[in-house]
Amino acid sequence: MAELVQALVGGILIGGLYVAISIGFSLSFGVLDVVDLAVGMWVVIGAYAVIVASEALKVDAFVLLPAVFVVFGIVGWLIAPLIYRVRTSKYALPALMGLAFTFGLATLIRGGLLTAFGYNPRTVRTSFFPGNIELLGITAPAIRVAGFVFAVIATGLFLAFLFYTRTGLAIRATAQSKENAGLMGIDVKRISSLVYAIYTGLTAMAGALLGAIYAMTPEVGLRYTLFAFFVVVLAGLGSVVGVLAAGLFLGVLQSVVTTYVGANYTLLVVFGVLFLALLLFPQGISRRGLA
Repeated sequence: MAELVQALVGGILIGGLYVAISIGFSLSFGVLDVVDLAVGMWVVIGAYAVIVASEALKVDAFVLLPAVFVVFGIVGWLIAPLIYRVRTSKYALPALMGLAFTFGLATLIRGGLLTAFGYNPRTVRTSFFPGNIELLGITAPAIRVAGFVFAVIATGLFLAFLFYTRTGLAIRATAQSKENAGLMGIDVKRISSLVYAIYTGLTAMAGALLGAIYAMTPEVGLRYTLFAFFVVVLAGLGSVVGVLAAGLFLGVLQSVVTTYVGANYTLLVVFGVLFLALLLFPQGISRRGLA
């Protein structure tokens, strides 16, 4: 029983970071109508950026998290118009071109990281949260607790921005209907760039924290892409609120499978569960979108 409780707590802690990754991914899909196949590579490159910067500047990795959000937010802002242009093209299949563009972006990032760093695993090193935290007989690595706290704060701020600001209202209106949003005077292209910038910044920051928990290589980007797909599909495409439950569920499922079956079977079980869940809930566990 103690082992199960330990697995559940560990899963919830890591699930918080999956929420932070997937919530921006879900919103990006809702606004840009593009399934970003580069989501996992934003996670990986965020971790590598912190590794390189912390070694070069001789500062702790956690000090660099705000800078990671800003830098990758700017990168996302610059890339978003290209995605928007591809997605709104009248001379090709927009959805297919969006997939092709983000797949090419993911391949470019992966190739660049492999060229620069090779296949050797790298870890984000931080001295801010050493050792373990024990509470009520449950032991958890301090870095996982810190990652979960970060995810809760970042997700809370993001949802507050989304639901309690005029810009957030414009984002939700754009996600529901771009045509109607445009008729109401909303600059859909600017909103799309803003959403993608927030998404890339948040995902890269979450990647830096995951890099402090798990070793990173350029090859693990696909794994995080699949996890993000699991969360947003189970939640319901375009549903931000459903991501909260689906992300925590993924973390718990991964932890329990790793503890009792083996890490090699994680993806098999995860997508088996997703298949069964979609048979029961074809629209995802949350049938409402951003409203």
